[in-house]
Amino acid sequence: MTAPHPTGTPDLFSLSEIQGPVLRPTDNGYAAELAGFNLAVRHSPEVVVGATGTGDIVAAMRWAAATRTPVAVQATGHGANSPVDSGLLINTARLTDVHVDETTRTATIAPGAKWRNVLEAAAPHGLAALTGTSTDAGAVGYTVGGGLPVLGRAYGYAADLVRSLQVVTADGILRTASPEEEPELFWALRGGKGNVGVVTQMVTELLPLSHILGGGIYCPGEHAEPLLRAWVDWTTTVPDEMCSAYTVLRLPPLPDIPEPLRGGFWARVAIAWPGAPEEGERLIAPLRAAAPVTVDTVSVIPYTEIDAVHMEPAMPLPARESCALLHAMTDDAITTFLQACGPAAPPDYPLLMVELRHMGGALARPSAFEDAICARDSDFFLETVGVLISPEAAEAVESATAAIQSAMAPYGTGHTMVNIHGTPGDEADRARAWTPEVYDRLRRAKTTYDPHDLLRFGHAINILTRG
Repeated sequence: MTAPHPTGTPDLFSLSEIQGPVLRPTDNGYAAELAGFNLAVRHSPEVVVGATGTGDIVAAMRWAAATRTPVAVQATGHGANSPVDSGLLINTARLTDVHVDETTRTATIAPGAKWRNVLEAAAPHGLAALTGTSTDAGAVGYTVGGGLPVLGRAYGYAADLVRSLQVVTADGILRTASPEEEPELFWALRGGKGNVGVVTQMVTELLPLSHILGGGIYCPGEHAEPLLRAWVDWTTTVPDEMCSAYTVLRLPPLPDIPEPLRGGFWARVAIAWPGAPEEGERLIAPLRAAAPVTVDTVSVIPYTEIDAVHMEPAMPLPARESCALLHAMTDDAITTFLQACGPAAPPDYPLLMVELRHMGGALARPSAFEDAICARDSDFFLETVGVLISPEAAEAVESATAAIQSAMAPYGTGHTMVNIHGTPGDEADRARAWTPEVYDRLRRAKTTYDPHDLLRFGHAINILTRG
């Protein structure tokens, strides 16, 4: 990075109007201000601003524009996959307000709000939002990356429901992006991640939904193959509203994991069905008959308990994730998948989770307003997660991640989803989150709204060459 100040230390005088904390590495509270969910990533920016309102974000961005200081943003740290090792980090975690308009069925969401905050505000009105597999994740960061919901086949991507975004661009100007106002900015912010500005408010539609049929069907890991083959066949028969994922789990012996799942090797099908429960039960009956079932948690649950479907870790942990978009799961693809991570894998196989999400349905249909999401042509979504509990574990996780990605590549589209891409590599690797046409268009949008490439951290589209 080019030093934003002649001495190499940013002059913070012009940040004095910010109401929240403005901290440097030697200040008390600096480390706590940077803490996020993914403990594998340790940020060390020159300055961190704890925003307490939109004004703080505007002031911070104006300072960054004036000093040519690169900027990163963090709300929860779920999406932290690479360290911020210089520049300015804006922490939005204090900004959690959610306002629900029952008449228009919309929610106005502050940039640090978690999906849990949104669900709690919407539930009293019988409404729900398109959340991902963990409601602890930040609503805005998840959505600007496209947002692949648990109920995606039924309702589409989270970005499909966005109606407007308030955003500070790299010149420090507060703008509104919508289909009518700044439409190219609106396009780029829905699927292009944080490449063109810092979102300070999001308005999204809500769904008239209070309960779903949801949970997991768990079989011992040695029965992974019959359950997978039955599930793949079953996905060709179900209606669009049926949402499911097949997962191979190797769970650690941690107290927050319930018995008998704790410390075990499992094959699971996660189910989320927003229709009539009796119809959902009829539809999933073939899965229950496909292999011996040890645990079955599928039941009617309040939408506010949607975390029970995928049961993701609730506590921060050091993680390495990756993903790939796949075409149809052929017999060869199933065999390859099982050889990589199924019962034939070594006893010390290091990946906590390897999952196949059923795509299609509403996820395949275009949004009412054009966006930068490039996953509508995939049939399945592959995701892996490994926990980096030691340097040796980190090396094993990295090796296993590369191996399964390589093994499944012949069955893939060649693309990823930006939110779950994992550690971004070189430009060619980052570009895999989009088609070449969309990537080029995002580069043009970034040239318009961030010509000095200040928003260069995380999964960034870099438009300037730096040494």
